[in-house]
Amino acid sequence: MVDVGQVAPDFTLPAQDMKNVSLSDFRGEKAVVLSFHIFSFTGG
Repeated sequence: MVDVGQVAPDFTLPAQDMKNVSLSDFRGEKAVVLSFHIFSFTGG
């Protein structure tokens, strides 16, 4: 669990162009917001 204001652990995922992008790529460069929307694109 990560608390508010705590540094998030690094991770790597494929972007829309299928190239890998890591959270650490943005450290010190840009602000990053992580937002998770469970079941956003489902009919349920």
